[in-house]
Amino acid sequence: MRAPTFFLASAIVAVTGTSAAAQSPAEFYKGKTVDMMIGYSVGGGYDVYARLIARHLGKHIPGNPTVTPKNMEGAGSLRLANWLYNVANKNGTVIGTIGRGTGFDPLFGAKAAQFDGNRFNWIGSANDEVSVCVVWNGRTKVTKFDDLLTNVLNVGGTGAAADTDQFPRIINGVLGTQMKIITGYPGGNDVNLAMERGEVDGRCGWSWSSVVSTRASWIKDKKITVLMQLSLEKHPDMPDVPLITELAKTDEQRALLRLIFARQALGRPFLAPPDVPADRVAALRAAFMATMKDKEFLAEAEKAQLEITPISGEAVQKLVEDIYRTPPAIVKKAADILR
Repeated sequence: MRAPTFFLASAIVAVTGTSAAAQSPAEFYKGKTVDMMIGYSVGGGYDVYARLIARHLGKHIPGNPTVTPKNMEGAGSLRLANWLYNVANKNGTVIGTIGRGTGFDPLFGAKAAQFDGNRFNWIGSANDEVSVCVVWNGRTKVTKFDDLLTNVLNVGGTGAAADTDQFPRIINGVLGTQMKIITGYPGGNDVNLAMERGEVDGRCGWSWSSVVSTRASWIKDKKITVLMQLSLEKHPDMPDVPLITELAKTDEQRALLRLIFARQALGRPFLAPPDVPADRVAALRAAFMATMKDKEFLAEAEKAQLEITPISGEAVQKLVEDIYRTPPAIVKKAADILR
């Protein structure tokens, strides 16, 4: 008597599974909640961008789910990257934002990075970012880049995987600067508060868009000085501030700096775990780019002074793949410096 019952149960499971798989994205997302996970603490640049996008993204996803932002800070967003890859639901109801360089940690042999950056489903980036190194005026002898070659500057960091730690480390190793990283702050906003309190004297790896949106008064009141731009191209706001690649003296130095700072095009990256159904990934990517053109979203971004120069998920995916194809000798040298 058990055999018919078993086969009946199996048939029900098979039909149910087939039905779920056959759902369109609109059918799947209707009435659901999408968790937007943020790899940093509240108040920093990544958090500000993610919460703004979360307020508008749902109306562009088929089925119009509710998008709820949630913070999971730790280790410069490495904690979230590991969680997204190994733990998060892979049905398309969880997406996240991590540091623009965190996805490349396995490339550099970071043992704590328990993922393959190529297997994430990259949803898009809100902007093509230029980061900066800044110093709090009046506390040290450092007022320009050359001063970093002979003077120690204490800079705040948020974890080994974060720009705030990797950028000064690679600049020290390639160009011979003397930045000392005081790490362990939960997020960028906490580093800013540490600068204000005098716990650290600078920050290296701070998005210019975040400076403008969260601390514009510091520039206006001359509380900080920008020492260099960290990207492959200058920001139009800072034509006279040196670009990091301009400071290189050899081809090898330029190659190492390009490897690290090519990630700046990822700006504010959003991603989904691996193995999310392809049609839902496509729907999330389309919804992201539609949000980037949404008039209400853009008006709110302008009011908050947030730069919006979006890059599609397909373009981000290709950039990640390209960086993972960097010649091993250059990757090893950069990895040795970062360690």
